[in-house]
Amino acid sequence: MPGKDMQLPGVEWMRCDLLDVYDVEDALQGIEDIYHCAAIVTFDPRLAERMLHFNPESTANIVNQAVEQGIRKMVYVSSIAALGRTGSVNQNTNEEQEWGESRYNSAYGLSKYLAECEVWRGIGEGLNAVIVNPSVILGPGDFTTGSPQIINLAHKEFPFYTTGINGWVDVADVVKAMVMLMASDIEAERFIVSQGDHSYRHIFTLMAQALGKRPPRMHAGPFITGIAWRLGAIYSRLSGRPAVITRETARTAHGHSTYNNGKLLAALPQFSYTPIEDSIAHMAHAFMHRA
Repeated sequence: MPGKDMQLPGVEWMRCDLLDVYDVEDALQGIEDIYHCAAIVTFDPRLAERMLHFNPESTANIVNQAVEQGIRKMVYVSSIAALGRTGSVNQNTNEEQEWGESRYNSAYGLSKYLAECEVWRGIGEGLNAVIVNPSVILGPGDFTTGSPQIINLAHKEFPFYTTGINGWVDVADVVKAMVMLMASDIEAERFIVSQGDHSYRHIFTLMAQALGKRPPRMHAGPFITGIAWRLGAIYSRLSGRPAVITRETARTAHGHSTYNNGKLLAALPQFSYTPIEDSIAHMAHAFMHRA
């Protein structure tokens, strides 16, 4: 359950097991709109099986109840990872890309793809739904898990950088897009939500500068990152804590993936993205003033 800092006016928190169909049924009583954001987000190989079960199954339960209870509309938070990666270079990926088996895909990406399939099934059964596929989300949050934890590397002045490229977006922009899509008459569509494509070196340099730390300065090729994720795996086994660098994140750090965000901008002309520099400055401020 949320802590004291998450007690918000007009918000009622309810503990719910999304794998329990009766819990889901009770939680959706009297609900008109659903923002489905719940998922296990991890690249820890120890949690892959649990994630592959929870993300699709919980989504199936929510979709089933949404259809049964006549929910007005649902916005589902997927991921660019659910679009799949076909190789080390994926140029200008858009919403039309179909999932294909590839060693470049992650267990997380597969879990979100399978969950998306449940949403599309619901749409086929009459559910009014929209899917958003955010890129790597930046912003304040739990800095010990998910994408927020990468700022820890910048804070520790991690010296290495890779030449990989990925899409990045501010968490506030993802929320804004979801609210606007919920209020629109758009349905049965999915949208990439990504401010732009930036190299990992650029992102970590901006983070280091915002934290007053030394930016990364040594290039790490596949050999170096291979050593890093193996050491991380050993550390994880000995400490019981998740590794920051895993085999999947190391592979992604070398990939060149770019994403076309034009569909959302065309559908919502009044929508605009936060500059990535502002997003990281806000994230760094929250990190430095965390409790």
